Amino acid sequence: MAKIEKVELAMVDLVPKVKRTDAIQSFVSQETPIVTITDADGAVGMGYSYTIGTGGSSVMRLLADHLAPRLIGQDADQIEAIWHDLEFATHATTIGAITAIALAAIDTALWDLRARKQKLPLWKLAGGAKDRCPLYTTEGGWLHIETAALVEDALAAKAKGFTGSKVKIGKPHGSEDFERLSAVRKAVGDGYEIMTDCNQGFSVDEAVRRAERLRDLDLAWIEEPLPADDIDGHVRLSNATATPVAVGESLYSIRHFREYMQKGGCNIVQVDVGRIGGITPWLKVAHMAEAFDMPVCPHFLMELHVSLACAVPNGKYVEYIPQLDELTGKKMAIENGHALAPSEPGLGIDWDFDALQARSIAEFSVTVTERRN
Repeated sequence: MAKIEKVELAMVDLVPKVKRTDAIQSFVSQETPIVTITDADGAVGMGYSYTIGTGGSSVMRLLADHLAPRLIGQDADQIEAIWHDLEFATHATTIGAITAIALAAIDTALWDLRARKQKLPLWKLAGGAKDRCPLYTTEGGWLHIETAALVEDALAAKAKGFTGSKVKIGKPHGSEDFERLSAVRKAVGDGYEIMTDCNQGFSVDEAVRRAERLRDLDLAWIEEPLPADDIDGHVRLSNATATPVAVGESLYSIRHFREYMQKGGCNIVQVDVGRIGGITPWLKVAHMAEAFDMPVCPHFLMELHVSLACAVPNGKYVEYIPQLDELTGKKMAIENGHALAPSEPGLGIDWDFDALQARSIAEFSVTVTERRN
């Protein structure tokens, strides 16, 4: 048993590599909270999470004022106990994004620490189902991109061996979405998957209408068609279309996922380690999805999700959106359109510590060495 002696906090603000727009917003910044935990043996684990441009300062204050001080003196290997202690300590603010993002940064650091001490890569420690997972790309499918460019990007991804491409939908009229997607389908043929993402932009009636219009394009899924808290609306849509419905990016509790699965409101689970509160609850959702015969296709964070998608048998795809390139040395390995699980102990992310130090926002850099309940 090695107790936690030090917790270091930092935040880096990353600008997206390409312009990213969807039906309801533009993704202009990735605030990236980073937690480094050191135990009494001198072992170190690093974890992180993210925002899409707002709330990062609130996450850092929650970490510095309330969560990190509770870690000091705890057994670093009791990850489950720590997660529940921190969740209960913030029960008045859960369930929601700020708390989940903070918990995720701590929990991923603890798993990194455990895996490093056991000299195992995360994907093996967490299950070891396979050593690679198919990729689909989102980077060339944003809503502002012209149809010709959508087609070009999808063809390029197909040539690299990718399984599919995601295209954002939610143009003012459904005919525009249909025209864009039809052009992509005609270019890539029937054997290549086309995913669509609505980013919670539709009402139930409009989602049903558009799903019907797009039916003959044989889409892999329609993602986040409605506000994430409208479970009954998703059930109605799922009953009205043969196109699989995907949810999870905006769900913050394993119980929310349970309700969706029990009620038949989804077919594909897109649990996001940064939104669900870390690896600990991520694995619970993934195993729950397996019990419902549902695939897991995690949202974003490809450098971390490659290990988790490979850890479980129902991890179906990794979403290609590179974002940590400015903070890492070796990038996520790709071979024949598949993301390869890292072989190094821990999360397998090759952090560039000079880049991290240079880009860290000074006011959020905090070191905690004393316990406070």
